[in-house]
Amino acid sequence: MIDMVQMGKNAQAASCVLAQQLSNVKDRALLAIADALDKNKEKILSANAEDIRLAHETNYKAAFIERLTLNDERIEGITDAVRYLTELNDPVGVVLEGITRPNGLKIYKTAVPMGVVGMIYESRPNVTVDAATLCLKAGNACILRGGKETLNSNKVLVDIMRSALEEAGLPKDCIQLLETPERKYADEMMKLDEYIDVLIPRGSAGLINAVRTNATIPVIATGVGNCHTYVDYNADIEMAVSIADNAKNSRPSVCNAMETLLVHEEVAEVLLPLVKERMDAHGTEMRCCDKSYDILGGKVAKATEEDYATEYEDYILAVKVVADIDEAIAHTNRYSTSHSEAIVTNDYANSKKFTALVNSATVYVNASTRFTDGGEFGYGAEIGISTQKLHARGPMGLQALTTVKFIIEGDGQIR
Repeated sequence: MIDMVQMGKNAQAASCVLAQQLSNVKDRALLAIADALDKNKEKILSANAEDIRLAHETNYKAAFIERLTLNDERIEGITDAVRYLTELNDPVGVVLEGITRPNGLKIYKTAVPMGVVGMIYESRPNVTVDAATLCLKAGNACILRGGKETLNSNKVLVDIMRSALEEAGLPKDCIQLLETPERKYADEMMKLDEYIDVLIPRGSAGLINAVRTNATIPVIATGVGNCHTYVDYNADIEMAVSIADNAKNSRPSVCNAMETLLVHEEVAEVLLPLVKERMDAHGTEMRCCDKSYDILGGKVAKATEEDYATEYEDYILAVKVVADIDEAIAHTNRYSTSHSEAIVTNDYANSKKFTALVNSATVYVNASTRFTDGGEFGYGAEIGISTQKLHARGPMGLQALTTVKFIIEGDGQIR
């Protein structure tokens, strides 16, 4: 029996302690966490191996299992990201704006911690560490609820971090994990508005919609990535093929992978056979519109309407030939989840048009969508990639985990 109210109270108490800490105290705790994760690598890998074994028994897809898999390199990446956070400026206490009114009042718009952050997510155990350490640096306590598929990994990771916090002199309840896959506790967590200040779901569209529907806490939606790349009429063909290959095949299970390739009809006959060679090398299935199907001699599958609306997270690519940039923009805005889109072009006016009119959080010109990532943007790890417009959008780093407080100084003014 888990007492969710008590977890909320513990998190709130821990957040009050954490909000008072100087940057060096938080950084010392972060370094202790990174060192502890390094020292306990074998324990982490053992727990993760059990999660992988259970995933195979459950017949999860290979791409899904790839998302939850840890190895030496990925653990090193996790600990490097934690250490990198100590090099970033502390967002807490930064004066964002300051004015002096005619009556002498000095008004300071100041960044402060949110308090308690709730996180409900799926699949990737690195999110457990990313979320916890980003919250810590920004002065927030957190309550985490990962998916059942990584429960063993998450338990070990959180136990290690909580012990490191205590050794560093901070409350272990700055980081808490909901250690059960039972849905009823997640439902309770969504309604702890007395204790949790913001809730961040990260994962499938089903998860995010469920949280938005059921939560009584303000929600920042992250994660769903039906991403597009459009190749314009005068694009560099070699560049376009390289970008398409990277965006789809470098890691298809992640949310910034391309799911649909849009190709201007003037370059389709040259580009598509070259793209197919790259896709074939990875075993990536192409699902094509009638025009692209004919260009490729019927050696591909035909696309359905559903294919263009699907985040595959797998070696599958939807393809459509379009008449012009306007059709590409219209298609993108219709099917996109507002995550990441790219245009490959040598037409400056078209690049500006695409970036202005595509309604997504991140829009690229002549680059792969795979760069949508907190680390790649210089934020350290990100707690998620927001696909909404309030209060954060795109990769959510430290600043996105703060809110503002107006601090006003006077010398006796009355109204």
